[in-house]
Amino acid sequence: RRPPSMIVDLFTDFRDGSKLLDLLEVMSGQSINRDKGRGMFQNRSNIEKALSFLKKKSIKLVNINIPDIIDGKPSIILGLIWTIILQYHIEELASCLSFDSRQSSMESLASLDTRSTLSSRSASSSPVPPKGSPLHSRFRVSAKKALLLWVREQCHRAGCSISIKDFKVSWRSGVVFLAILNALRPNLVDLSKARTRSNKQNLEEAFHIAETELRIPRLLDPDGKYLNYKCSYGCVDI
Repeated sequence: RRPPSMIVDLFTDFRDGSKLLDLLEVMSGQSINRDKGRGMFQNRSNIEKALSFLKKKSIKLVNINIPDIIDGKPSIILGLIWTIILQYHIEELASCLSFDSRQSSMESLASLDTRSTLSSRSASSSPVPPKGSPLHSRFRVSAKKALLLWVREQCHRAGCSISIKDFKVSWRSGVVFLAILNALRPNLVDLSKARTRSNKQNLEEAFHIAETELRIPRLLDPDGKYLNYKCSYGCVDI
């Protein structure tokens, strides 16, 4: 954004609604009207405009209310940001995947997206049309499905034959986490050793490598419990 809008604290900087509107304008490429001023009335009005903008995009907001954003409640702010990420980033993964690289990719897309009108036969023989073309919208999938399809692509690259069907039981063995790490950095993981280890050992290995080698915060333990991880936020330019 020009001029940039500075985000110093994620839980306090969205309280007046103006930076939230800045974020939505950047992500959507659309201009959003706002109330000028720094009073409580203007703050509430701008937050309401932001939430209304998301709702008009058919984005489901669960338990995200104006007073909670004004109060800077962490769980509400994080939920709102995650909702925006799902809409404007993860959903776009579908257009970036190399669907024409193998037949099962297109078949997976057709099976994942109930809105797709393509048959498996036509899907296996036709590459994804360029983004922006009239047919591109037919290949759009939900954010969750696009992310799942991305995981399948990474596992395929790593030579992992596990069938990833969901974000639940498919991950219990830890092999999928290791396969993703292997796809991103092939020299970090030896997938052949995963067969001789327990699920807990594989998960521990994946989380350890992700934290030490890729600097991904360790938010889970192998038992599936959320860790009491204290996040620190630096300045981020939108």
